[in-house]
Amino acid sequence: MSATPLNLKRSPSVSRLPSRPLPAAVLPWSFVALLAALSTISPFATDTYVPSLVAVGEDLGATPLQVQQTLSAYMLGLGLMSLWHGSISDALGRRPVILAALSVFTLASLGCALAGNVHMLIGMRLLQGLSGGAGMVIVRAVVRDSVEGHAAQRLMSRVMLMFGVAPAIAPILGGYLHEWFGWHSVFWFLFLLGVVLTAWVAIQLPETLAREGRQSLHPLAMAKTFWQIFSSRHFLLLAATTAASFQVFMQYIGASSAFLHDQLQLGVTSYGWFFIPVTVGYVGGSMLAGFLAGRVSARHLVWIAVSIMLAAGIENTLWHLIWAPSLLASISPIVVATFGLALLSPATQLLVIDLFPDRRGTAASCLMFIQIMTGVVDLAVVSIALASSPLTLSYGLLGWVLVALVSWMGYQHLDPPSAVSAPPSVV
Repeated sequence: MSATPLNLKRSPSVSRLPSRPLPAAVLPWSFVALLAALSTISPFATDTYVPSLVAVGEDLGATPLQVQQTLSAYMLGLGLMSLWHGSISDALGRRPVILAALSVFTLASLGCALAGNVHMLIGMRLLQGLSGGAGMVIVRAVVRDSVEGHAAQRLMSRVMLMFGVAPAIAPILGGYLHEWFGWHSVFWFLFLLGVVLTAWVAIQLPETLAREGRQSLHPLAMAKTFWQIFSSRHFLLLAATTAASFQVFMQYIGASSAFLHDQLQLGVTSYGWFFIPVTVGYVGGSMLAGFLAGRVSARHLVWIAVSIMLAAGIENTLWHLIWAPSLLASISPIVVATFGLALLSPATQLLVIDLFPDRRGTAASCLMFIQIMTGVVDLAVVSIALASSPLTLSYGLLGWVLVALVSWMGYQHLDPPSAVSAPPSVV
């Protein structure tokens, strides 16, 4: 199928060039659903696998360190390549990069399912990570290619809704797949997911970046672009706000075994007691963010979101300082904080992308890179250090919210940002 710029319904009523985004949310539901599905690849690849970690070590005769490396290898690949997916899509177009990445992810998932030793599994997980982040990164650019203004905020809220639901569904699904069919079935599921998404993209996703909007991949041009982005105080403070906010949930993923099993006495298939309420919080926040688009400015929405997360962090810490932990008392503040996170994410992500309108893909990549690298530190260091009790985890939640608050306050004190054009192409 040849790529045609944004011919979503194949009718004149919605066909627009990428240089003229749609002024209202008139995109077909199937296109919105595809963007949402693409954003879930990486959460599924990470979290569906978590309940099987112990069994993988036993079955493959791997040490705990080697089993941990199957997670670390994925995160390493995800972080390294997240910096490049958007840049490559700025040069070659959104559609071919997503198709190529999905193909690699599908084959890597097959390799994981067939892995007979831990070294092969680690290698295939690295390959999964190198390819699995393309959907998350490029979808953000596709959203801004396709719609503008409040419609973009509403569409991003719908996409982020599914992105938030995936980490909640994935461990539950992974737990039951493991119980019924063993740990290999998790990777057979990811293989089938890759096949379905590759076919769906081939049929449904048009090219949203016009040829006249393509940018150079020349090293000098790329170096100048990265310098423009990473030297921008507006970008760095917005990225810190987004990344720190996301850790209010991620630190509990990293500490899930100790927090859910050891402290709250939940079994592998009972993780829903944690993830389902958190999903409800995220869904509620995403729906409210979409409703408020056009009614409340992005800046005011971020203030509301940070205030909600701060209140949850303070209440969580005070409770565990005074009273003993319980299922309700330990989980409800995380639900509220995740509600605030879902309010905040669409607004801050669009603010970042709009800083660099000629390099939306690269800006999305740089934001994702910072978010993932922060998550790697959180998963590998912070969550493990704080996993000893619900009280120490509450300190972590409050600390991440304070980082987000300080970053957002710093952004507010800067002069209004001016859009940055891409550097001239180098030929």
